[in-house]
Amino acid sequence: MTKTRLFRLWLVLGSVFMVLLIIVYWDNVGTAHFYLHTSFPRPHPLEPLPTPAHGAEKGLTSDVDAFLQKLFSGGLKQNALSGKRTEQPSVPASSRPVLSNAEESVRGYDWSTRDAQQGPDPGGQQAERRSVLRGLCANASFVFPTKERSFDDIPNYELNHLIVDDRHGVIYCYVPKVACTNWKRVMIVLSESLLDRGAPYRDPLDIPREYVHNSSTHLTFNKFWRRYGKFSRHLMKIKLKKYTKFLFVRDPFVRLISAFRSKFQLENEEFYRKFAVPMLKMYANRTGLPASVSEAFSAGLKVSFANFIQYLLDPRTEKLTPFNEHWRQVHRLCHPCQIDYDFVGKLETLDQDAAQLLRLLKVDKLLHFPPSYRNRTASSWEEDWFATIPLAWRQQLYKLYEADFVLFGYPKPENLLRD
Repeated sequence: MTKTRLFRLWLVLGSVFMVLLIIVYWDNVGTAHFYLHTSFPRPHPLEPLPTPAHGAEKGLTSDVDAFLQKLFSGGLKQNALSGKRTEQPSVPASSRPVLSNAEESVRGYDWSTRDAQQGPDPGGQQAERRSVLRGLCANASFVFPTKERSFDDIPNYELNHLIVDDRHGVIYCYVPKVACTNWKRVMIVLSESLLDRGAPYRDPLDIPREYVHNSSTHLTFNKFWRRYGKFSRHLMKIKLKKYTKFLFVRDPFVRLISAFRSKFQLENEEFYRKFAVPMLKMYANRTGLPASVSEAFSAGLKVSFANFIQYLLDPRTEKLTPFNEHWRQVHRLCHPCQIDYDFVGKLETLDQDAAQLLRLLKVDKLLHFPPSYRNRTASSWEEDWFATIPLAWRQQLYKLYEADFVLFGYPKPENLLRD
């Protein structure tokens, strides 16, 4: 009996040593296909896209993955965060929404196909965007909160916007109100993390919106610590070093307008209870507010854009809870000075950038970026929206979002910041 226990102990110690040895090896050598999250045989797998430099390592990687999978799965409970692909109920062939007139007016859906430019990056646009970003992050005279943190200083809960696709070596930081619904759909198709009738989704538009925003659908950095424990940060750094990392941004003030329109001009029960009711009480002196958003709208009780700006500028807001993701600054969501992004897309050039990125990822033959709704919140509307906002508020608001303007190359809205 004693010999059996000793044998088991040595077996466990030997296995742990092998894991550490393999991780150290991969940190030095690396592979775009190194992943530890649970994967299963797929009935209809996407065509693999190995990079030429790593093609010879494919067999070795599979063996390592299988070994590590057995070791880690033995000590971890498999649950909603286990990496299993999620089987969802049958849904209609298309998830294009049936819109009310109000939603159509606010969201501005446009399902027509638009041909994106297929030419090379004009004028090195990507190189310029990345160069500006890196230069500002290295510039000691440009300071904003959290800039000087290292990646290890970022709490895990602040990494929940980084979605990982290990099949193709891609990391996407999603920014709400910047086409993130459809980029999440693309990530689901690539990672095959969601099933419909037993097979992975092929067309991004077939994936219902409610599934897209279900956190259990995506493998995010925030889930690593629960899955890999003390190895989490090490694995994150390996993936950040080897994978292609991208994000999409938009003009910060226009993004705020878009967030206000979709969350407070449409009937949204969650945002009404959590945000609109406190705003109406604190900034509009309303009492005895209805319990539901439909009753409030029927009574003409809606948050004004001025109320929303007051809420953002109120120092008590951040003290109580961090900004909601729909209006939180991009640099707080995606940490561009701690993560060296390979591609910075913009909503203003979405069609061109999306096509270029899919070619860069070598998946342009597998899928196309969905012809999503064309949000009509344009930069030309800024003057109208801010016309009733006091100048001092506008100036304070710019200071609040200045880092996003500067880091991502958006011009300072001088017309809104002076008399």
